[in-house]
Amino acid sequence: MPADKWIETYRGTVFRWEVDDNDHFTVAYYLARIGDASVAMLHALGTGPAPTVGCFIRYQRELRVGDIMHIDSAVIAVDADGVVLGHKLFESAAGELCTTVEQRVTVPLDATARRALEARRVAWDGPARDVRPRPRGLDGFRDSARDTVKPDEIDLTGQLSLSAAVHRFSASNAHVLAAFGVTPAYMRESHRGFSTFEFQLGLSGEVRAGDPLVVRSALVHVGNSSIRFFHTMLDERSGVEVATLEQSGVHFDQDRRRPAPLPDGLRTRALALLVRSA
Repeated sequence: MPADKWIETYRGTVFRWEVDDNDHFTVAYYLARIGDASVAMLHALGTGPAPTVGCFIRYQRELRVGDIMHIDSAVIAVDADGVVLGHKLFESAAGELCTTVEQRVTVPLDATARRALEARRVAWDGPARDVRPRPRGLDGFRDSARDTVKPDEIDLTGQLSLSAAVHRFSASNAHVLAAFGVTPAYMRESHRGFSTFEFQLGLSGEVRAGDPLVVRSALVHVGNSSIRFFHTMLDERSGVEVATLEQSGVHFDQDRRRPAPLPDGLRTRALALLVRSA
């Protein structure tokens, strides 16, 4: 086990095929990097790969094609159910913090292992998390993604990989945005997009290759430029929920690289689709 409490767990770059319509690093590929960092950290701690049950992610600075990055990781909490890892993703050339991640993993720990991990715990200075009530039931939700799990989407722990889950949720966003007029054509013609600044991701069910999945999504907040979605991913055969994502972002000016107010007509249509929380 390394002596330093913070250790580097990933170092790499943004490849051209990893950028989205906003010409910046796609959120699902952030999750792929976090998956790598998690495995490296858990090996360093002597536990080996373990299933993720939740992530709180705050995106603070965008990464573009060719940018270089690294991740530093540490233990930020230990309890009876496992460990919470803190990850900080930096743009390496300038040393600027881009993303913070709180990742909860389930690890069986005896008293000795728990004490050892407690001794490595660091104070976490990431942003505070707002815990919001989720919508009650699925009234007002719309089917936003549907497919089957591929063998290469299962990770080292036997669960759906973080990046595979988020690719589905990202595809879901496009269908909800289009429902109130933020269509692909609108985004291309107006140079607008949707840019994420926060994830609250939960993974709760076992997923195997070949399982049929459906994502149902709702618009739960509309501000001046801000938009928040709530997505639930279900096994379509049983209706059992296997993952959720509360995703917050902004209507994004792709030329000025900053949030842009929603046009009044689009905002009015969006407000008509809102699903209220419990």
